[in-house]
This record gives sequence, C-alpha cells and structure tokens, in this order.
Amino acid sequence: LMRAASRAATWLADHGVRSGDVCALIVRHNPYFYPLYLGVSALGALPSVLAYPNARLHPDKFRQGLEGMSRRSGLDHIITERELEPLVAPLVAGTGSTIRDILYPLDDLSRSNDVDRAVTEHAPASSDDPCLLQHSSGTTGLQKPVVLSHRAVLDHVGRYGDAIGLNAEDRIVSWLPLYHDMGLIAAFYLPLVSGVPLIQLSPMEWVTAPALLLEAISRERATLCWLPNFAYRFMADRIRDEDIDGFRLDSLRLVVNCSEPVRAESHDRFHDRFARFGLKREALGASYAMAETTYAATQTPPGTEARRVLLDRAALAMGEVRVLPASDPSAGRWCVSSGVPLSGCSLRIVDEQRKDLASHRVGEIAISSVSLFDGYRNYPEKTAEVLDDGWYFSGDYGFIHEGEYYVVGRKKDLIIIAGNNVFPEDVEDEVGAVPGVMPGRVVAFGAEDERLGTDVLCVIAETSAQTMPEKKAIRLAILQAGMAVDVTISRIYLVPPRWLIKSSSGKPARSTNRDRALVEVTCL
Repeated sequence: LMRAASRAATWLADHGVRSGDVCALIVRHNPYFYPLYLGVSALGALPSVLAYPNARLHPDKFRQGLEGMSRRSGLDHIITERELEPLVAPLVAGTGSTIRDILYPLDDLSRSNDVDRAVTEHAPASSDDPCLLQHSSGTTGLQKPVVLSHRAVLDHVGRYGDAIGLNAEDRIVSWLPLYHDMGLIAAFYLPLVSGVPLIQLSPMEWVTAPALLLEAISRERATLCWLPNFAYRFMADRIRDEDIDGFRLDSLRLVVNCSEPVRAESHDRFHDRFARFGLKREALGASYAMAETTYAATQTPPGTEARRVLLDRAALAMGEVRVLPASDPSAGRWCVSSGVPLSGCSLRIVDEQRKDLASHRVGEIAISSVSLFDGYRNYPEKTAEVLDDGWYFSGDYGFIHEGEYYVVGRKKDLIIIAGNNVFPEDVEDEVGAVPGVMPGRVVAFGAEDERLGTDVLCVIAETSAQTMPEKKAIRLAILQAGMAVDVTISRIYLVPPRWLIKSSSGKPARSTNRDRALVEVTCL
C-alpha cells in the first residue's frame, strides 16, 4: 500500500499537487482509491472525499455543488475518472472557482508495474497540521467543511479503539462510502492505523445486493461492522433465505448503529431475521458521532446490547423524560441508548440559552472533546454559531438516563404543533409500516396553516398505488397511524417510488422534500 501511495504521490506531484493544496477525490469504489488518498496526504496536501454522481442527481446540480464547494472550501484539484471529464472539466474556468485543474491518474497508476519502488518519505508535518477536509452534511456535501488535524485523527482512533475493545483478532467489514465520517474514520483510518484487516465493499453493489455484506462477514469471519439505522430494516426486508444459505454471523462481536437516531424496531427486526445464522443480541451496539468530533462521542461498551427505555410519549412531547414500565410497549416510545462518552469526551444536555438541564429533560446535546474540530473552513459565521468556549453545540436533541446518552432527533427537524414537540422520526416509523407505503420512504414535516395560525403536520409517502380508491385507503390508514403516536396528520402527499430525495449519507433531506412537495404535489 505504501509503495503504491508513493507512486501516486510522485504522479500527483508531477501534475502540480503541492503541500497545502485541497484535493477533492471523486472516485468510485476502486482499489486505487487508497493509494491515491494516501498519496495526497504524503505530499502534505488535504484529501477531501466527495460523493460520485449518480443517475438521480442532475448534472447541473452536481456542477453547482462543486462550484459552491470550491468557493467555500477552496478546492485546488479534482482527482477523478475520465468518465466524468465532460461534467467536471468546465469547472476549471467557472466563475469564482478556485479549481486549478482536473486530474485523471487511474489509467496511469493501474498500468504501473513498479512494485519495487522505494517508499517516498512523507512531507514534513506537525501533529497540529491539517490532515483531511471532511464535509459533514448536505445532499451535495457543501454546507460545513470540517478540517481535522493529524493529532485529532490519530488520538481519536486510539480512544475509539479502546472504547470498542479493538484487538489483533478483529476484522472489519464495511460497505460505507468514504465521503461520510463513519466510513472514513471507522472503516478506513481505524484499520489503517491499528493494522486491523478491512474488507471493503462497494456501496452501490451493496444497495443492489445487500446479502454481499453478510457473505463477506461469513467468509472472512469479520468481527466489527458499522451501519446507519436504515440499513438494519433494509437488509431484513430485502435479503432472501436462499441468498444467505449456509452463512454464519456468529463471528460478529459488535455491529454499531450510527449516523441517525437508533430505532428499537430496527434492532429487533434485524436480530429476529438473522439470529438463526448466529447473530448475537449482545452484538447490537450503537454510537453517537459526527465529523466535528472526528467521529464518535459515545459508544455502547462491547459485549452488551444497546440499552433501551420506554418513555411516556405525551411527556416527551413537552420535553420531559418519564420512563414507563416495559410491560406495555404500546403506551409509549422506545428510545435506544447511544452509549457512554469516550475517554477525553464530555457531553451536556442544554436548553435554548445553553444552560444545563436536569437529567430528566430533553435538550440540545453539547460536546467537548480532545478530538474536536477547530471550526469550519472559511466559514467563520457558521463556526461562531456552534462553537462556544470549547463546546460544540450539535443541533441534536437528546437526554441522559443512568449515565447513558439517548438521541431523539434533530433540532432543525422538530415540529411544534400547538405547543407540543413532534419528532418526525416517530411519525415516519408509523407511516412506513402502513400497507401500500414503501418502508423507509416517508418524510414528515411541519408547514404553516395561516387559517389556524399554527403549524400542521404533513407527510410525504412513496407508494406504488395507481387508482384513487387505493390511494384513499392508504390515506385513511396513514391518518390512523398518526393517531397511534398521538398526532393528527393534516396533509398527506402520496408520491410515486423513488420520488424522495435523500442526502449523500442516506438520510431523508426533509427541507428539500418539503419545499418540493409544497410546490409540485397536490395534497390528497
């Protein structure tokens, strides 16, 4: 790997890449990605992994995203494939663009047979020099460019390895895209720094054939895996018995649910589906993580299933944590713990004035960490919004219970109706279970009703239903699903399959879908 990275570094230097340059890598899953990435780093330049365009993303939107990123993050080079040349080449001359050139190294590097080349010495660097540029959210990855130092990455990998009990017998398997912090840190830097084997699958191939992940786990006897919450139900629903006949999952000691609020139903469905293949209940862990803290802030201790509590739904709507007996699950909402803080990391639950709340209250999660970022690149106004006296204010709502932290939703997504808080994930879970609605393809949001003088609850749901009687039956079932979580759904937008837009990390882009539905779709 290091010899291949040296060849890549030489090629990049010959084509004008210098220390301090920002290099955007837009490359499909490819063995040459790794030496390219490390070759950029070896020159003292900053690698930034971006999502490869897909068929659902309009070329103009892709170009606009890169142009905006160039202006905000200051991109110097784009390292990509020849296939994208017609799409990205015009960016070099774009108005306001900082992009100097587009580089296509894959053909040359794949033809090289110089395997005996000596390893190039890494460019001189201090621990506080920038290591990488990570974009933390957004459908085009533009909003928040996070710069992380070598010290932050190395220190975090060590602490996170301790939190999960990483050892020489571990083997990591992942389909996660490397433009997302979970994939980049947990499924690239962690095995790279620790010398732990990594089995990496293509994200696009996994989506098409999700059984590939279980095949790799079984064949390679993998022990560690990270998944976003949607993947648990996706695999439970999509994988057929004949696809995994003879597979064994008993080697897994930890499957970490991360990147969105953890759902109890997702864990239950996943375990119930794959327990007979050896999946252990105690392997189902969770983590709370974000690019701004390098990756994880909390983690379930290994060997213990992520804890869960049943909360009074009405109290939760008022920001209060009231635990109910687990004997009557229909009476409340299950919340799943994301674990305890990592060493060197502290968390607080705060109110709108950023004052600490009592343990039984829901509030914004604030984080202080030895691996905390220093601010968003070229974005001082956004940095000032979220960083204050060494604390990062995440914009996530959560609470602490018996020393563990629970995440319940995003502050910006919270819907307030007649003074009550409605978490869209609760509504989406119920509506997604309605017959005729495509599971996981639901978005809930609030919209102003001028006549009532308050926001009303709206739902967009994908369905294959064609006739009006079918759609009316689904609408009635959706209204009843809302009643199950003590809310009234006022507007229902039924849309065809693949209508909803998701972010690059697979999360529903609520604001984008909200704006689109209000303009394009007739309320049923």
